[in-house]
Amino acid sequence: MANIAVQRVKREFKDVMRCEEIQNCDIKVELVNDSYLELRGWIGGPPGTPYEGGKFELEIKIPDSYPFNPPKVRFTTQIWHPNISSVTGAICLDILKDQWAAAMTLRTVLLSLQALLSAPEPDDPQDAMVAQQYKNSSCMFYSTARYWTHVYAGAASGDRASEHKEFDEKVKQLQDMGVSDVPARSALSICNWDLSKAVEQIFK
Repeated sequence: MANIAVQRVKREFKDVMRCEEIQNCDIKVELVNDSYLELRGWIGGPPGTPYEGGKFELEIKIPDSYPFNPPKVRFTTQIWHPNISSVTGAICLDILKDQWAAAMTLRTVLLSLQALLSAPEPDDPQDAMVAQQYKNSSCMFYSTARYWTHVYAGAASGDRASEHKEFDEKVKQLQDMGVSDVPARSALSICNWDLSKAVEQIFK
């Protein structure tokens, strides 16, 4: 079965590299250690979303049973999105689970993941806290997602510089209390950037 998987991925990898649609969407993929069963991908944040300007890295592992079973994919760049774990990068997407079909390809997966950034599905979440914020406080969700894209995915602050500075200062206040930056940022994000609630959550 592994040979079938390798032959299939070799063909799909070449298709992705040649695909103009993929290149125009700012999507890239490369081999890890020259293995066709372990890939690294990058997805550019779609324009008009809080992920715009960011570059998100993916870990793609191809099972020996491919293409009869889907690849195992997770985000290695931290992201604030209802369908992606803000901690592990695990993804909730139907084609990576029970809706996978052997006719689907790496190209399908990469384009579907970029589409997911444009159209979150908060009613089928991977990260319940992010989904709750998305549904109950959309302005706070967009602010937080833009900030995470700036911090973790390299997007420029643009006209959000003052907001990002305010968030940075709250992270710094928690760091001064002995909390490292990643847990501080996560706690503040979950608590809608309310410093006192974040402190309560961390030190409860």
